[in-house]
Amino acid sequence: MIPFSLPFIDKDVVNEVNDCLLNTGWLTSGPKVIEFECEIKKYTQAKSVVCVNSWTSGAMLMLRWFGVGPGDEVIIPSYTYAATAMCILNIGAQPIMVDVRDDFTIDPEKLDGAITDKTKVIIPVDIGGLPCDYKSINEIVKLEPVRKLFRPNSLKQEKLKRILVLSDAAHSIGGTYRGEMVGKLTDSTVFSFHSVKNITTGEGGAVCLNLPQSFDCQEEYKHLKSLSLNGQNKSAFEKSKPGSWRYDIIDQGLKVNMPDICAAIGLSQIRVYKSSLLPERKNIFKYYNNFFNDFNWAITPTSKNQTCESSYHLYMLRLDGVTEIQRDQIIDKISSMGVGVNVHYLPLPMLTLFKKLGFDLREHPISSELFKNEITLPVYNGLSEKNLHKVCQSVVDAYDVIISNKI
Repeated sequence: MIPFSLPFIDKDVVNEVNDCLLNTGWLTSGPKVIEFECEIKKYTQAKSVVCVNSWTSGAMLMLRWFGVGPGDEVIIPSYTYAATAMCILNIGAQPIMVDVRDDFTIDPEKLDGAITDKTKVIIPVDIGGLPCDYKSINEIVKLEPVRKLFRPNSLKQEKLKRILVLSDAAHSIGGTYRGEMVGKLTDSTVFSFHSVKNITTGEGGAVCLNLPQSFDCQEEYKHLKSLSLNGQNKSAFEKSKPGSWRYDIIDQGLKVNMPDICAAIGLSQIRVYKSSLLPERKNIFKYYNNFFNDFNWAITPTSKNQTCESSYHLYMLRLDGVTEIQRDQIIDKISSMGVGVNVHYLPLPMLTLFKKLGFDLREHPISSELFKNEITLPVYNGLSEKNLHKVCQSVVDAYDVIISNKI
């Protein structure tokens, strides 16, 4: 069986985790987290980085920091994982969904009709690792009519004086847009280090800050670190130093900090990500592209164009002309051949929760069409060429059986 995804665990990961377990004397947030934040900052060139225990926690932390709450609206694409909406619902705000482009990224042209005087944040999603059209999105929030519509109701909002752009970069660490690294393209960016991501900490995430000059990003880093620890102004690691026991609770925070034992896994991976792990993923994409370019029914995913390059997280293949029922039958056939595939994602308006909240898939025709014939193929470090060929051949064989009626 070829699994859909496997975390990358090598000797360096084991050594780093053992160092955490045996040498540092620290498991919760401590020296490994600080080192991991520094490595992410160096790699992405972000102004500051705060590690957290998940993407969802990081996004909620930023919304909480910006003062978003009941009565506020946050714009997201309809084609994304549920966590993009959950971070909004969990703080009492209202998600507003807009449709996407053919490359699965949010359509900036749809933003005009979605922005109201209640809009506080836009969360574009780099689905599959492909950066969104950030030039257009960043320009829209700075337009004078959009600025005039903005109604600040917190100190941070008054300071920014416009809608915050918060990138959902759960898939896209290592991606680039107009020569800049994902992580410094918007006001804030949140990465995921879940088990299936390009870099993993088991569970985890990171918040990158690139706020305008009116903000001191180092001071905001300190504030976010406190917010991630129930509003406590000192971590347990800082309090452990002689004479440093006294602390204060400076704000109503969350408990979303990343433990050192998790950061240790990510540390060993980010050190070799640019030189080794990311190029290997890129080569897997190239293999798939070279194979499927010979089939007129295969629509290969956009991974690089004139403005951006993906992080090569998900290979989202589409089967031209295939219905949703046929796609599901093809997946079943591929699975019977011992190959794990997936679908990314069910558009949010298809899910029970969001139907109950009044969202209608008919208002998102591009999302609906993209979903019907999408199949995600395995991409992970250590996937051999032999297994890549088996994956490709299983897709062709399944297509032939279900669509072409070949035996």
